Amino acid sequence: MVGTFGGALEARKISASDGNLTADVRGEVETEDGVLVIKRVHVAFTLRASAGVRETVERVHGVFANRCPVYRSLYTAIQITSSYTLASG
Repeated sequence: MVGTFGGALEARKISASDGNLTADVRGEVETEDGVLVIKRVHVAFTLRASAGVRETVERVHGVFANRCPVYRSLYTAIQITSSYTLASG
């Protein structure tokens, strides 16, 4: 998901390389019939960029997942959510 989000940002001339885009990923696991099963995953992106790109980042964040191979492969089995924080760049 990081690659897809980053690629979409880069296509809009917002740098996601050189450590400008990072992600913290957290999963929630439950037990089903004695087996650990991943139920939920949340990806919290942090983008180091100017506040002037906020509207574009918001728009990209709203649509990128549907173009992401990982998301599309897993979203029917695992609840996947994401958020982003814009940090001073």
